[in-house]
Amino acid sequence: MPQYDKADIERRMKGAVDALKSDLQGLRTGRANTTLLDPVVVEVYGAMMPLNQVATVSAPEPRMLSVQVWDKSNMTPVEKGIAHANLGLNPIIDGQTLRLPIPDLTQERRKELAKLAGQYAEKAKIAIRNVRRDAMESLKTDEKKKEISEDDRKRSEDEVQKLTDKYVAETDEAAAKKEQEILTQ
Repeated sequence: MPQYDKADIERRMKGAVDALKSDLQGLRTGRANTTLLDPVVVEVYGAMMPLNQVATVSAPEPRMLSVQVWDKSNMTPVEKGIAHANLGLNPIIDGQTLRLPIPDLTQERRKELAKLAGQYAEKAKIAIRNVRRDAMESLKTDEKKKEISEDDRKRSEDEVQKLTDKYVAETDEAAAKKEQEILTQ
């Protein structure tokens, strides 16, 4: 049974790009985005829980996030969790709701965020290249075991390279788009 599986390789490369897009969504661009609070964890009921398990996050205005806490006793832990997440947001308590005004980004902070977007893209490219390396090794193994011919190996290597190029280009495009979004807000 050959080790090379094109569908699996494509799935893994696409997974790296999807992870990058998810990471990029969490970068602040100056507009309110509910994914901004995804990394926030709060200590409630004696355990650490993601914010979205104790409250509803919404973006009622372009520059404001609203966190509707379900249990009033969790207001303080949620406020502390947001403060400790180091997102540069200052919660304003309004009954059972926390309002989070999104401050303007300084030019320096924009450059830092754009650089971070580039670092995320580089991680995704490394993951894609690792999948490519694994695929090439499994093709060589399949050829040594006489499960595929040399021509089949070369043809499959070309396919793997085309997939690699496609997903690296997608990564570059996503990062460039995000950097542009951050720098031109």
